Amino acid sequence: MRRALTLGREALATELALYGQLLRWIARRPAVPAGATPVPYARLVTPVVWLFIFGSTVEVVAFDLILSRWLTFLRIPFLVLGIWGLVWMLGLMASYRMRPHLVTDEVLHVRNAARTDVVVPLDAITQVRVADVDESGIRAVRVVDDRLLVLVSGRTNLQLSLAEGTTIASPHGDITPAAVGLWVDEPREVAELLRRRQSARSR
Repeated sequence: MRRALTLGREALATELALYGQLLRWIARRPAVPAGATPVPYARLVTPVVWLFIFGSTVEVVAFDLILSRWLTFLRIPFLVLGIWGLVWMLGLMASYRMRPHLVTDEVLHVRNAARTDVVVPLDAITQVRVADVDESGIRAVRVVDDRLLVLVSGRTNLQLSLAEGTTIASPHGDITPAAVGLWVDEPREVAELLRRRQSARSR
């Protein structure tokens, strides 16, 4: 029972966060504070999400036409359900666009969709490496061996080696990984950005 309540609260929080990002998208106000450098990561998933949005739109219209003629008592419930699904997908797209990763003078915020935000101190990064890794599975944030992976469509392309003993707060609780993997649209440019920020801090 307790687990079911926890899962319910998490689902509700995610739902509300998606709607919040959709409002940000409409208002054109990305979640990027002053002084932070945004790092996009939406390119990989954008075609897939738009395909789902298009499919959901066609489905809503088709079901409404069919049910309005033969099964009118089901029309409203299916219409509400279809619109909810469409808005949910739009919120997901908005969250990818409105919540990029962030690089500040001190930390890297590794984000994913509406709620995930893993904070990595720049001083703890010992190596930045471009490496495309494909991990199967559904979870967007996973611990594989000694690596914390924040995946986009099951993939990462930037690997950050961490100093020994670095503790990171994650959706799985506090962990001490040897590396963090993430996906970015331009891995080589981001790797160079992180190296420059590290160099500036060491002066």
